[in-house]
Amino acid sequence: MGDAPGPEARARVKGRTRWVALGAGALGILGLAAVGMKQRGAPPRPQAPPVVAPVPAEPRPVLQAVGPRLTSNQTSQPLSLYGEGLVPGLRLVLGAPFTRELPLTVVDARHAYARLPADLPLPAGTFQVDVQLSLAASTGPRPVGTTRLTVVNDAAFPDLTSLALAPDGRTLFVASPPTDTVFALDVESGRVEAMAVGDGPSALATWKDEGGHPWLGVAHQSDAGLWLYALDTAERKPRTVPAPPGVWGLEVDGARGVAYVAEHVRDTVHALSLADGREKWSAPVDPNPRALARLKGLLAVGSLQTGQVVLLRQDDGRELAPLVPKPGVPIVGGTTEAFSAQVMGGKAPRALVASERLGRVFMASLGPNVGPNAQRMEVSANSGVAVLDLDRQEVVRHRGFGAGVTEGLALDDRAGLLYAADIGLGQVRVLDAKALVAGDTAARGAVLQTLPIPPPEDTPRIRPQEDLGTKGRAGDELHSGPRSLALSPDGRTLYVLNRFTGTVAVVDVREARTGKARLLRQWPVVDVRSREQRRLGQVLYFSDVGRTGMSCDACHLEGHTGGVFFEKTRPMRIYRSTTALGSRDTPPYFTPASTRSLAETAQTVGGRNRYHNPDPLPSEVEALALFTALLPTPPNPYRGQDGAPLETVALPDGRSGHPAKGRALFEGRARCATCHPTPLFTLDQDPSTRGQYQDVGTPVALPLRLEQQHRVTGAAPPSLVGTWDVWPLLTSATAGYAVQEDRLVVGSRFPLRTLLETPGLKHGDALALTPEERDDLVAYLLTL
Repeated sequence: MGDAPGPEARARVKGRTRWVALGAGALGILGLAAVGMKQRGAPPRPQAPPVVAPVPAEPRPVLQAVGPRLTSNQTSQPLSLYGEGLVPGLRLVLGAPFTRELPLTVVDARHAYARLPADLPLPAGTFQVDVQLSLAASTGPRPVGTTRLTVVNDAAFPDLTSLALAPDGRTLFVASPPTDTVFALDVESGRVEAMAVGDGPSALATWKDEGGHPWLGVAHQSDAGLWLYALDTAERKPRTVPAPPGVWGLEVDGARGVAYVAEHVRDTVHALSLADGREKWSAPVDPNPRALARLKGLLAVGSLQTGQVVLLRQDDGRELAPLVPKPGVPIVGGTTEAFSAQVMGGKAPRALVASERLGRVFMASLGPNVGPNAQRMEVSANSGVAVLDLDRQEVVRHRGFGAGVTEGLALDDRAGLLYAADIGLGQVRVLDAKALVAGDTAARGAVLQTLPIPPPEDTPRIRPQEDLGTKGRAGDELHSGPRSLALSPDGRTLYVLNRFTGTVAVVDVREARTGKARLLRQWPVVDVRSREQRRLGQVLYFSDVGRTGMSCDACHLEGHTGGVFFEKTRPMRIYRSTTALGSRDTPPYFTPASTRSLAETAQTVGGRNRYHNPDPLPSEVEALALFTALLPTPPNPYRGQDGAPLETVALPDGRSGHPAKGRALFEGRARCATCHPTPLFTLDQDPSTRGQYQDVGTPVALPLRLEQQHRVTGAAPPSLVGTWDVWPLLTSATAGYAVQEDRLVVGSRFPLRTLLETPGLKHGDALALTPEERDDLVAYLLTL
């Protein structure tokens, strides 16, 4: 006997068996009829064999692609699966190292959705894993096809971003969003306690309530809850009040029992009762709000994407005119001082702090955004501190430092001292707050001291130490990464959170006014050395090695967008600062294309950012490319618990739409899929279609001093994954920004609506759709 028949042979045999059985039944019936006719004496007739149609085999489900291709194990993540012949009942199979099956929601033969759980642990030294995806079925034909998904090991990558000091000054609280941890650091002994918190602790605040009781508040990026810890009890057990997800900013008025949370899912600020979480009011603000400060009954809200500060009344949330640098704003110090007249707007407010005594708010940013100018000055990053007057609703002046990236602020209002952390240079600057407010001449002399924060001796370096601190380059302290600051209640001690080394520096600032602040010690919070190459890539991404004021983070804040800028040598024009999240899978980069891989980009842009002082080493290029390649798009909040798009989506402008209907329009009459095919919704996802720069009729430039811009027709269709969190849209940034007089203004906070309904933008066939159909299309785009 031969071998047993394979699957295909068995299928053929099974098909014949079904045909033979049907034929036998038919012949039996005909035989009975013949017998009856015989009995009546009718002569027998020859019978032809019956004609029986073969039963077609059921089509096999085929898995073809997954989107996004890069995701994170930091939290639960929705996935979109694409294929053919998909049917309900299929399951998604994760290959090694996870080896598990997940439920799959199939909506039609070509679209299905799943949700990755948050419990996908990987070893600490593993940066990422490629996981093979396939389908499984309990009944019916066996599915075929596989695709691959890259999972980034963020859950084992501590990243210290937020700092808050208990009201009694004894305990520091440090948040690490990727590891879902808040560390409690005893400032006297250095003892560290890890506190389990919610999913993605993103903002901290401490305060005393009206009864004098101390509290810690922890807001979250992924959890919908504000966790409140009573600090005058021994037990670290929180009370949770309802709060929206996606919180990046938290400010608390303890006396009134109100927490102000800024979230970027719907770009809204919510005033919540600390007693029960009841919402007192909510107010839409500019996209991606984070920095908050209270003064004179107003709440200042900084937008990371528009570069503006929105003012809200604390009582009712009513919005006043925004604060943004305008043409003519004084720039004191730094490379952009002579370009005040060409200012077109602002850059991301990275921190805000209010001075009750001086009646002003101080803002850390990269300075006023200089636009087109006859001198072709294109590098307008001028890190520093601006003075905001809320009464007059204006940016009074910007004190530029000319180098680095100013990130965190702390104010000693009694002593009139402002402390500014520079993550790009590894330094803390001590400034005379009164001089900053007094006038332009006084502000020029406001820097009292620049204090380097050196890294621990065993810290890995990006390059040999002798290459740094010479020829105008930043020093070895750039490896520290000062991110956030906290000042002791008595004003004698400053605490500096160092993002790259996982430490808190303790600084004696009793003699800071005379330029004699001194570093006392550094307390380790968490060991970060086991992730060495990725950590070095993080240092390279954020640091300003050449002291030029330029870094990757200067244009792509935390890997995401950063408004617009006027630069790029040639063609020289106003560009939209695109997101780098998920960009690994969509080369080439820039418009027109100038680099073809992340490594080439790290080499080219990394060297240019430093003005080639010095050019990056091969090891630096490798580390920076790795870090950038591990930046995934955030989980989409417009998906349900099963990972599928919600049935109905409430749109930011108060309307609603149906993603399922929008998907049919996207792939059909609206003709969007021609330039934005699945799974990443860009032609650049596939080597065979990359680099196609097309002219679809959209504006090529913002109409601001057009004679000083080089206009180039055509752009690559960007990926639409994560579009729900991107502002502005289009390479020219004309979906979001508008021009008023001689500066940029926010024309729309909802650029998707602007894109589909503005005749001058001419994007696809959206204007041929009915208003209800455009609502459905927008709803679908929000779920990508």
